[in-house]
Amino acid sequence: MRKMGSSSSETKLLQELILYAASAALSCLVLFAGLRHLDPNREASKKALEHKKEIAKRLGRPLINTNPYEDVIACDVINPDHIDVEFESIGGLEAIKQALYELVILPLRRPELFSHGKLLGPQKGVLLYGPPGTGKTMLAKAIAKESGAVFINVRISNLMSKWFGDAQKLVAAVFSLAYKLQPAIIFIDEVDSFLGQRRNTDHEAMTNMKTEFMALWDGFTTDQNARVMVLAATNRPSELDEAILRRLPQAFEIGLPDRRERVEILKVILKGENIEESINFDYIASL
Repeated sequence: MRKMGSSSSETKLLQELILYAASAALSCLVLFAGLRHLDPNREASKKALEHKKEIAKRLGRPLINTNPYEDVIACDVINPDHIDVEFESIGGLEAIKQALYELVILPLRRPELFSHGKLLGPQKGVLLYGPPGTGKTMLAKAIAKESGAVFINVRISNLMSKWFGDAQKLVAAVFSLAYKLQPAIIFIDEVDSFLGQRRNTDHEAMTNMKTEFMALWDGFTTDQNARVMVLAATNRPSELDEAILRRLPQAFEIGLPDRRERVEILKVILKGENIEESINFDYIASL
């Protein structure tokens, strides 16, 4: 009787242990599944991974190792081959385009010509400013196209993660990914909304993100071998922080076109169209 009772107890204990182990395993699976769905960057990371593979294929480069934060930023990377804007597509601004060619495009395309000292080094920061609708963003894309650099369009909404600490990691990912994909242009449109003058009302997360951005930017400024530059655009240059302006030593005003530039813009727009040879562009531009 004792043997039967002992055997029954052992069987019951074994069943309880198996049930406990199965319950623990099921709990772990549910927990891991829940954590995966709680990951704020999960879907973006999956999309970015496919985008990253496409970029590597079309750039003729091997697939690079990236972290989840770089995968999120990869969604905003534009292959220069997919940019349909060139300097020829932009009417007017001839003096500015020539200056940008010498200061930005040539150093990115021919870095060996600018490797003989810091004074001759490539620009690490350029600012385009002027009224809305004057072609600042279009010009920025044309610079990437002409230089053959990948175009990283930084969107502040992507950097402002709701998870504590992720914003700084995403900012760091912008620069680390740019370094891996160089030559690269980091473009920030409406930069004043991100790197504007510091105020007492600024949220701590935004302040930390600005500090992180400037620190990483300085790291590229001192690295003469890095073919990475920050290109910023704004309608309100007076709103920019002084520390940011120091990091953007080259600034170009993209103002409203004059009559001569309006003629050039008309010719670009109507290029390839069937128009009368006698059309007077000067007269139209003067209206």
